[in-house]
Amino acid sequence: MIEIIDIHCHLTFKEYDADREQVIEEAKKILKGVVTSGVEPEDAKRALELMEMHEGFVFVTLGLHPIHVAGKTDQEIEEYEEFISENKRKIVGIGEIGLDYHWIRDPLKIKRTKEVFVEFLGLAKELDLPVVLHLRGTGSEAIEEGLKIVLDEDVRKAVFHCFTGKPQLAEQICEEEYYISLPASIVRSKSMKKVAKRIPISLLLTETDAPYLSPDESEERNVPQHVKEVYEEIARQRQIGVPVAEEEIERNFERLFEVEL
Repeated sequence: MIEIIDIHCHLTFKEYDADREQVIEEAKKILKGVVTSGVEPEDAKRALELMEMHEGFVFVTLGLHPIHVAGKTDQEIEEYEEFISENKRKIVGIGEIGLDYHWIRDPLKIKRTKEVFVEFLGLAKELDLPVVLHLRGTGSEAIEEGLKIVLDEDVRKAVFHCFTGKPQLAEQICEEEYYISLPASIVRSKSMKKVAKRIPISLLLTETDAPYLSPDESEERNVPQHVKEVYEEIARQRQIGVPVAEEEIERNFERLFEVEL
């Protein structure tokens, strides 16, 4: 029996509209749990509905993806934060939140994104929930800046989702006892493989970011069960058995999100 976990995907996205329930039922055959991330207010409501339909299997984090920040007024963000607070017992974390220098280039929008990022970190601390960080850009600038911000804001529990930085930066993050999550696209990344090998296994997590980042580039849509590729790669890089990786990562998941599977 394979017992694996996808700590970050987007089961509410339109890519699953035609066969969402089938995808989830297929995932249940080999996964022990999956965390779907609500990235803006409407998506958040859909994520909670999905969790209620699949209680004990689908878990939820709620946040405001940086690409949605500019389109929201202060009042809309405040109302969304209130919605998250009201539903805090139904969620396991705040996220994804962070910085995105790939899609956001305008200096004023970047400034606004940072302000809202810090605001949501404050919400996570207030609700005593871990943070799922989205830090994307060319090179490692967004990751380095995000690390500095979470340290400055005294955030205790965070996971650097879909980590694409260099192994040295991963080690620096782990020194602060933050977690790193590697996606199924690890099969195509020398850098991710080095990270899987070098950082403490006690701070390692696994994800797909589905429907994105499929391990097979010819596949248009990723699915949660592809997370098994991450476990296999971690086991290969560390020269351990896949069941050992499964046990360690389940323990990490339960520790970070305070969930018992």
